[in-house]
Amino acid sequence: MWVASSLLLSTSVLARNTEVPAGTPTVALATLPVQAQSMFRLILGGGPFPYDKDGSTFMNREGRLPAAVRGHYREYTVKTPGVSHRGARRIVCGGKPPRQPEACFYTDDHYASFRLIAR
Repeated sequence: MWVASSLLLSTSVLARNTEVPAGTPTVALATLPVQAQSMFRLILGGGPFPYDKDGSTFMNREGRLPAAVRGHYREYTVKTPGVSHRGARRIVCGGKPPRQPEACFYTDDHYASFRLIAR
């Protein structure tokens, strides 16, 4: 479980009311794969999403994101070229409403690690 730190991220990072622990890796939205950038725009626009599981509750069973109440996080599939299944890439966003997330995280290794998405 993560303990909230005293570090509040600036408005240049997609985190408004969420305290994210110091040292959390970040990634600039512009440097993410084009498929992740497209999915991010879909999230902010409310869809439509290509997979039925997009927008479903992410349980954070791995405990790699800050602790939150059930239903806080939602996951979205980032298409991976050349695979016929959902692949390992996801964007997980926290906060409500879903179109205005407090913070979004990117993983390209199926939840083994996350980076906070900065705009």
